[in-house]
Parts: sequence; structure tokens; C-alpha cells
Amino acid sequence: MPVVHRFDPPERFVSGTVGEPGQRTFFLQAREGARLVTVSLEKQQVSALAERIDELLDELMGAAGDEVLIPAIAPRDMVDTAPLEQPIEEEFRAGTMTLSWDGSDERVVIEVFPFTEAAVVSPEQLQEDLEDLLEPEPEEIFLVRISAAAARSFVERSRSVVGAGRPDCPFCGEPIDADGHLCVRANGFRRRDP
Repeated sequence: MPVVHRFDPPERFVSGTVGEPGQRTFFLQAREGARLVTVSLEKQQVSALAERIDELLDELMGAAGDEVLIPAIAPRDMVDTAPLEQPIEEEFRAGTMTLSWDGSDERVVIEVFPFTEAAVVSPEQLQEDLEDLLEPEPEEIFLVRISAAAARSFVERSRSVVGAGRPDCPFCGEPIDADGHLCVRANGFRRRDP
């Protein structure tokens, strides 16, 4: 039976980073009282989670009508710009994530499962029986249930965190380091454009 790090709802649920742009480590962090759980993940996972939460809330706004109050933007009093809480002790590295809506108590439900090698499937394995591809039960689960307003706040902060990294080159789209980068669209000449 897995260990479930359950927050229903947390006092705080945020994404954040540690490190300099280009060397940042991304985290999800939830706190309830003195209990603090931190999970590391990739920048693309933070971006995808924020985007999907935003899409889910937009879908609910259109479908629910007046039955459920879904804010179109993050309420001002819920915007969280504070740094991650200390100590930052990673419980596990995120692998699979699920997202759903619980209409019975109007909560966005986020489940994060640890990364496992069993989840990585090679093309050869795709041709084998599906029974051989079933993932074992995870050892831990990070489960967060938040209101729609808290979810909008999470989305706003996550977009800000992801966007605070290195600027993209306007020519090739690759990130520009502090000392520039070799731009393939500029025939290998070093560019320093922000």
C-alpha cells in the first residue's frame, strides 16, 4: 500500500525553483500546518500541469453555468509570490501526473506519482503484451485537492516561474545563456540578443 501525502486542501500549494536560470530545479510544494511535502519535477511538467489546469477550469466555466463558481483569473488576495518554504527536502521525482475535477465538493484533484523506469517504454516493448507493461503500484503518491480559485492562483504563479528562466533567442528559439549562445540560424555566430 503506497504512502499518500494528502492535502485536502493545503494551506499553500505552489510551484517554484532553486538555482540560476539554466540550472534551475523545479518543485511542487504543499504545506498544511507544520507538514511540508516537496516533489521535484521538470520545467515542462510544471508548464503542462499549469496549462491543463487552466484548460480544465475554462471548460468547467463554460459547462457549469451558474452551478459552480469558477474564477476567470486568480483572485488578487490569493496570488502567491513568496519563495519556496525551507527546508526543501525532495520526497521523490515526479513521473506521471493526473488531473481531475471532483464536482461533489468542487475541487481540482492533482495526483503526482514517482518517476520509475517501468514507466519508460521502448518501441520494442510496445509490441509485447499489455500485461507486461503494467506499472507496479507506486510507493508514494502526492495528492492535492484545491479550490478553483487556488488552482487559478497556482496557474498564474507557475507561468511566472516557468517564464523567469533564460530568454529565448528570437531567431532559433533556443535559450540564451548569460554569455550568449551559438545560434544555428545565424550560421554559428554567437548572439547576445535577449
